[in-house]
Amino acid sequence: MALPQGPLDHRYQGEHPVRTLVYLFRKDHPRLLVAVLAFIVKHSPVWLLPLITANIIDIVVERRPVSELGVNTGVLLVVLMLNYPTHLLYVRCMHGSVRRTGTVLRSALCRRMQELSIGYHSRTSASALQTKVIRDVENIEQSVQQTADNGLAAIITLTGGLMVIGFRVPAALPVFVVVVPTAALLVRRLRGRLRNRNEQFRRQVEQLSTRVGEMTSLIPVTRAHGLERTALNRVDGTLRQVLTAGIRLDLLNGHFSALAWIMLNALGIGFLAGAALISYHSWLPITAGDVVMLSTFFTTLTSSTSVLMALTPIISKGLESVRSVGEVLQAPDLEVNAGKHEVNAVKGRLEFEDVNFSYGNDGPQAIVDFTLSVPPGETIALVGASGAGKSTVLNLLIGFIRPQSGRILLDGTDMSLLDLRTYRRFLSVVPQDSVLFEGSIRENVGYGLGDVDPESVRGALRDANALEFVERLPQGLETVVGERGARLSGGQRQRIAIARALIRDPRILVLDEATSALDTRSEALVQEAMDRLMRGRTVFVVAHRLSTVREADRIVVMEQGRIREIGRHADLLRRGGLYARLQSTQMS
Repeated sequence: MALPQGPLDHRYQGEHPVRTLVYLFRKDHPRLLVAVLAFIVKHSPVWLLPLITANIIDIVVERRPVSELGVNTGVLLVVLMLNYPTHLLYVRCMHGSVRRTGTVLRSALCRRMQELSIGYHSRTSASALQTKVIRDVENIEQSVQQTADNGLAAIITLTGGLMVIGFRVPAALPVFVVVVPTAALLVRRLRGRLRNRNEQFRRQVEQLSTRVGEMTSLIPVTRAHGLERTALNRVDGTLRQVLTAGIRLDLLNGHFSALAWIMLNALGIGFLAGAALISYHSWLPITAGDVVMLSTFFTTLTSSTSVLMALTPIISKGLESVRSVGEVLQAPDLEVNAGKHEVNAVKGRLEFEDVNFSYGNDGPQAIVDFTLSVPPGETIALVGASGAGKSTVLNLLIGFIRPQSGRILLDGTDMSLLDLRTYRRFLSVVPQDSVLFEGSIRENVGYGLGDVDPESVRGALRDANALEFVERLPQGLETVVGERGARLSGGQRQRIAIARALIRDPRILVLDEATSALDTRSEALVQEAMDRLMRGRTVFVVAHRLSTVREADRIVVMEQGRIREIGRHADLLRRGGLYARLQSTQMS
């Protein structure tokens, strides 16, 4: 099912979260109206029951015709029977709207994450973004559902009850308007004193969670040094603290809950006695049935008022989550491709013309006056110490960041004019730590290519020196690699990544420290696969180990963001400059 684009079009910054919620549910307004009408019908027995009970008591006391008893009972039974279909209609309309809106919101967040620049993702924690997609949207869903379920029930009960009282016993209406909110406020304040204690207990449980997390992460160290008893004593101490605090909190909860219950029922008894006295002495025209009705309504309306008061933190939590989600949906740091030229073919010529780039306004320049012309099919190696600017050059090449001055040309066209999404179809990246998703080897190699021919996958794996170990696996191509490829070794993951690059037949290839984390045998296999991958393509290689870039067509030696030397391996060694010093340092 296609999901609508709406949530990305809203102005979140400076907008009240309630207006944002109204916007998010705009397509479901008719369903929500039906849900409210269904809820009114399904919830009507709550405020009709005291009225019909009063009628039945008066019929008995006043010895009115039995037929009236049948009419009142029949009305109540019909209303009760209507509860089933109207409840299902309410759930379908209200809860369905909430679920759909949550799904659309999560889709919009994921879509915006794909559009946000790499700079934004480097500044923002991935776990924080995951929390916004999962927990914040869940908070919004729960807040809307609980506000609808409990809030509608309380409002309809209050409205219906006050209308019945105003119709049957108008003189009692002012008393309810004053006494009911006062009683609800007293009960809420009594229960509210528990909030700080509950918060303290929650923090202690979180501390216990942290302590258990530390224990599990330190198990290898604990076992290696025979410190099992010490680790258990640390956890047991925290467990005892939580146990003591939990028992105290339970007793306190019981203490206050009992007092609140006694207070509420004492007020109800007082109200019942007062109404009975008024009826007994005929101070007001109140029947015996009215006494029971007013007493029942006192408890019901007080509880409904308390429910409305209790919704405040739930609503606040939901609105805060709306603001949190809005931070992503209206983040300005976007990679803008709309309206730019699509790339339909790439030869592989790249030209950097006086490119400069710095991270942050006050930070040092990462790239300074970088000028380099690369013809199609040439292999360029970028070398230098950490912080020399090599990775920044790659990020500029991929389009993750843009030059702050100067320009980069692709086949003679300024890349700032190109739709980078279409350009990247002709580019492949093999990073130092290749990321695989939890799927089969076939799915990982053909990721994003649709239904790929298994023979094409096998061919790519063969050229990547990976087919041999893949065929030894129990399910072959259908073997699931685990989360982030955890069931494969580093060298195996890297060869799968090379196969993924090979099957795309890229024109431009980026190899970022692709062999630095491998052992000697794995490095040899990966290097052989990379040699096949590099043939006939424009290649940029970053490597700390200079032995892996000796065969590059040109080696670009960088220092503090500047190009210091350019040449082939042997020529640079003969010059005795920075590259020769780097080589000497590594050899020693």
